[in-house]
Amino acid sequence: MRLALSVLCVLSVLATTLVARPTNVVFILTDNQGAWTLGCYGNKDIRTPNIDALAKGGIRFTRALSSNAVCSPTRATFLTGLIPSQHGVHSFLDPKFMMGPQAYNTLGEFTSIGEILRDSGYTCGLSGKWHLGDNLKPNEGFSFWVTKPDGSTKEFYDQEIIENGQVTKVAEYTTDFWTRRGIEFMEANKEKPFFLYLAYNGPYSLGNLMLNESKNRHAAYYADKELPSFPRDAMHPWQHHNKQFHNDPRAMRRMASEVSGVDDGVGEVMAALKRLGLEKDTLVVYSSDQGWMGGQNGIWGMGDHTRPIGAHELMMQIPLIFSQPGSIPAGETSDFLVSNYDFLPSLLGYLNLSDKLPTKPRLPGRDFSAVLRGRDIDAWDNTIFYEMETCRAVRGQRWKYVQRHPAGPHELYDMQADAQERFNLLGQPGMEPVVKEMSARLDAFFHTYADPQYDLLHGGRSKAKRVTAE
Repeated sequence: MRLALSVLCVLSVLATTLVARPTNVVFILTDNQGAWTLGCYGNKDIRTPNIDALAKGGIRFTRALSSNAVCSPTRATFLTGLIPSQHGVHSFLDPKFMMGPQAYNTLGEFTSIGEILRDSGYTCGLSGKWHLGDNLKPNEGFSFWVTKPDGSTKEFYDQEIIENGQVTKVAEYTTDFWTRRGIEFMEANKEKPFFLYLAYNGPYSLGNLMLNESKNRHAAYYADKELPSFPRDAMHPWQHHNKQFHNDPRAMRRMASEVSGVDDGVGEVMAALKRLGLEKDTLVVYSSDQGWMGGQNGIWGMGDHTRPIGAHELMMQIPLIFSQPGSIPAGETSDFLVSNYDFLPSLLGYLNLSDKLPTKPRLPGRDFSAVLRGRDIDAWDNTIFYEMETCRAVRGQRWKYVQRHPAGPHELYDMQADAQERFNLLGQPGMEPVVKEMSARLDAFFHTYADPQYDLLHGGRSKAKRVTAE
């Protein structure tokens, strides 16, 4: 009898050991950060050793693009896998929808990543920027909830935060605060699967704070740096906002300091995972809500900062890095054209949760998780789509076509010959077949996926205030 009990105990221990613990997920998302601001993407001026180490230890996507150029829509896309004309958030969300009598969760009608992982046994925590409505209380499967009352950033010290349903002010550097609270969440949940959404509101790179000297630990280093990675150029005639930052070293140094501040946070998160013995059990993803331009082509900012609305590559290009030691090959890059609407199906594919992927609305995204495991995908279509209200674009391996409704101006670029998008080929001899093909692809995509109630080109509405005239 004792022998039988001993055998049963041993078998029970072995069974427990053999059942693989679900992979933890730490999703680090920054605010308004182009991939070009990072060392691992070629920047020689801005110090980002921890993010560079993350890329060296995993896989870095060289051509990851956002499907929109503003924070609320892109964050909604990361979390739901839907494009703006499906989830309805076409621009930055008004403050009245975040707190107060009109506040509501703009994702409430959909199933998002937090809900999927919660229902799969994960504890989900948010530390950082939400900007998707109803900010005072936890939404979308998150039980740990520390966030901001609004979406914009006025400064990084003495700022208001939300915790336990209350608005309070914290004196410390906000980037450090989000990091600290995120690490505390990991420590509290180290014995069970967790999903940490660490949503920094830095580097931000907008507003009057850009002309204020940074107070973080990197400010002194950058105080006398020229930062040639920020081009000095004549202002583009389409520039509408942010004109005061052009060719101003103060704005460039502020951006560099805040990027390095975020990098410090990444280093602390990785050190905490190592200290907790969770390094090999945790997938870490680093990305940004959308790209950002710091003087390239004479533009400072994102798509909503130009008139007409912009669709430049650097407004879309985001960092995208996946790392999990022992599971994701180290030091790899992928040149696939991928979008943030590919993130949800790929993450769930990697976690072996593809069967939990929502089926309604129909998702436009593709699953690139095989690449994360070191396998190739022969049939990957290097085409992505973009929309910012009435401006839509399709980017293929060679051609990029931008269409503004109803009356233009439209654009066509040969991205192989003109990666900086300096020469609009629309109307040039021989380009008509290219325009016809790209226009047809653009129309077919949105005809397939756009929800009529949120399709702005056909009388639909936006959950956010419109930037362009209705």
